[in-house]
Amino acid sequence: MSTDYATSQGFEISPRFHQMLEARIARLEKDAEFDEAQVASLSDGDHIRRHMRLVAVQRAEALRMRLFLDRTKPRLPRPMIAL
Repeated sequence: MSTDYATSQGFEISPRFHQMLEARIARLEKDAEFDEAQVASLSDGDHIRRHMRLVAVQRAEALRMRLFLDRTKPRLPRPMIAL
C-alpha cells in the first residue's frame, strides 16, 4: 500500500480516543509554556539548552498529534438491530 493512499483515506477513531488526544495535546502545550517560562530562572547555559530542547520536543509532539487528528474522522456508532 502506498503512503499517498493511506494518508488520503484518513482514519476513523472513536470519540473517546479523539477526546483523549485533544486532552494530551492541551497538556503538552501547557507544559511547554510552563517549561519555557522556567528558563528565566536557569543560569547554566547547558541546562537552558536542554530545557529548550524539551520545550521544542513537547511542541513537536503536540503538532504531530494535531496533524494526526486533522486526518481523522469520528467513527459512526454501529447501527441498532431490532430484535
